[in-house]
Amino acid sequence: MTPAQTREWNRVTVANEIHDAVVLGAGISGLVSASILHDQGCQKILVIDQFDKLGGNHIDRELNGYTFDIGSLIFQDDSPLLRHFPELLEHYVPIEPEWGKLTPQGKIAQYPLSIKKDILESGVGGCLRIAFSVLYARLFHREIKNARDFARYWIGDYFLNRSGLESYMKRFFGIPAQAVDLEFAEKRMLWIKDHARLGKLFRYLRPHPQSAPTNRQLARPQAGFDALYSVAASTLRERGTVFELGQRVDRICKINNGFLLKLGDREVIARRIISTIPINLALAACGMEPDPGLSSVSLISLYFSFCGERGFDCSILYNFSNDGSWKRLTVYSDFYGRVNGREYFGVEVIASHAGNSISLAEQNFRDHVSHNKLFAGNLQFEGGQFVHCAYPVYTDNAQEKAEAAGRRLRSFGVESFGRQGGFDYQPTARVSTLTAEANLERTTAPRAS
Repeated sequence: MTPAQTREWNRVTVANEIHDAVVLGAGISGLVSASILHDQGCQKILVIDQFDKLGGNHIDRELNGYTFDIGSLIFQDDSPLLRHFPELLEHYVPIEPEWGKLTPQGKIAQYPLSIKKDILESGVGGCLRIAFSVLYARLFHREIKNARDFARYWIGDYFLNRSGLESYMKRFFGIPAQAVDLEFAEKRMLWIKDHARLGKLFRYLRPHPQSAPTNRQLARPQAGFDALYSVAASTLRERGTVFELGQRVDRICKINNGFLLKLGDREVIARRIISTIPINLALAACGMEPDPGLSSVSLISLYFSFCGERGFDCSILYNFSNDGSWKRLTVYSDFYGRVNGREYFGVEVIASHAGNSISLAEQNFRDHVSHNKLFAGNLQFEGGQFVHCAYPVYTDNAQEKAEAAGRRLRSFGVESFGRQGGFDYQPTARVSTLTAEANLERTTAPRAS
């Protein structure tokens, strides 16, 4: 360093606290990153999150004695997350979930595919149409450019419509499937390709012994996600991690041998920065222009309690019908028991499909489930909320844009990855953990010049 640079480094380091690393985001990617950094020798780590609770988009909300969720509910006892936080295992609730879907024909079927209800109940003529449609797609629609092309190639136009998959894709992506990049479809919907293979279909049709599960399905504690992630946070605190929740990073500046982070009216020094927050927020904090092409889905979560007769037995129900704006409901009381004799569940809705209105989303859900006889009895709305940046959607070559944004951050010295930090759809805690390991365990601590 030059004498002037040395004086500046001494000034900021004397005036501010110094951390071996700062992790932006306290979701699974952020917590796992802090664990790995400690393993790599970091002793003093600061984790910052604008939310006032741990877990990122894994949010719980207590209303009128019920605990509702946002985010992935189900974990496994062989998850790599437990390599970093084995103490979490005793806090999970073992469950045996069943997944179902509401079909365009108004029936409850196995999710994601039911040979009986999706195919055989279409009759001989329907089966022939499905077969011809698949054959036609394989011969004449071999060029695959987007999510709809991907699904059509594997299951054909007729079955794409009959099964309700096309309607569900729009509900999931928030936009028509033909506007979604192929890369996202392959990442999120490989099960279509897997289930459409002839060997898989024959396996459905012939009797075969059920293979024993290799792991246990688990849910978060009854008290909510905060009760789970606070256990991981305690372990990290013992190792030297400090958490600052409800805090935003206003600016990240490069200085010699590290970074200066401006947090409101104070500044901190970091030798290394790991970012798991939305990639555009990280770009803006570093003084770079965000990319408007990297857009994410905003969800509305609706919370209900119910007393009466349900029209389905499964705990998790997807909406594959051609109507209704909701895409999935999860009955929490199937895992944790009723409250005052009432069942309770949460519903996910793409915000733009309900006019960005909680009241419109609620009314649409009520009308749809009433028409399909899913809830006969007293259905009570307990509350709702918006969830912004729920997950990324790839349109207009967004993956290339995300990779370019990541390169810009890396050139600045910031390592950015995860569902938000890498603009990377990650459906489970398992995937988030493996991604953090892959990104951090192959790198050494970079230094800002």
